[in-house]
Amino acid sequence: MALLPILEVPDPRLREKSTPVEVFDDNLQRLIDDMFETMYKAPGIGLAAIQVGVAKRLLVIDLQQPEEEGGEAKRNPLVFINPELTPEGEEKRLYTEGCLSVPDQYGEVRRPTTIHAKWLDRDGKAHGERIDGMLATCLQHEMDHLEGILFIDHLSRLKRGMLMKKLVKERKLREESSY
Repeated sequence: MALLPILEVPDPRLREKSTPVEVFDDNLQRLIDDMFETMYKAPGIGLAAIQVGVAKRLLVIDLQQPEEEGGEAKRNPLVFINPELTPEGEEKRLYTEGCLSVPDQYGEVRRPTTIHAKWLDRDGKAHGERIDGMLATCLQHEMDHLEGILFIDHLSRLKRGMLMKKLVKERKLREESSY
C-alpha cells in the first residue's frame, strides 16, 4: 500500500466530473487500499478518488466509531463504486463539514437527512440501502466530489470568501514556518 497525495483547493482537478468505474481488476483493488491508507493517515472519514487525482466514481468511507470510551477506534471500511443517491423525504440536517481537500476549514452544510443509495462494492457486487445519520451526510459530501463540487460550494459567497482567505493565510504561515 502507498500514501497518495491529496489534492487541495484551488487545484482544478477537484472540479472534474468523475467517470464510471468499468474494470474491476488488481489496479482498482490497489487504488482502494491506497485510498484507505491515505484517508486513515490524513486523518479523515471519507475520500473520493478525484481527491487523489483519479477521476473515477469511487469513494471510501470509514466513520471509525470508538468501541468504548477512550478505546481504539473500530474500523468499518466501506467502498462505494459508481454510487447513485436519491433523497428520501423533505427533512434536512445541518452539519459542520470539513474536507481533506480544504484543510482545517469548516462550514455548516444542510443536506437531506435520509437518502437511498445504490452502489457496487469492491468486488462489483450491487447494493441498495436506505441510509441516514452521519453516513448519509458523509456519503453526500463524498458524492459531491464525484460531480466536481466541494462543501464550500454550499456556503454563501461571503462565508466561502472568508474561509478561502483564512485558508490562504494559514498556508502562508505554514510555508513560512517550514523554512
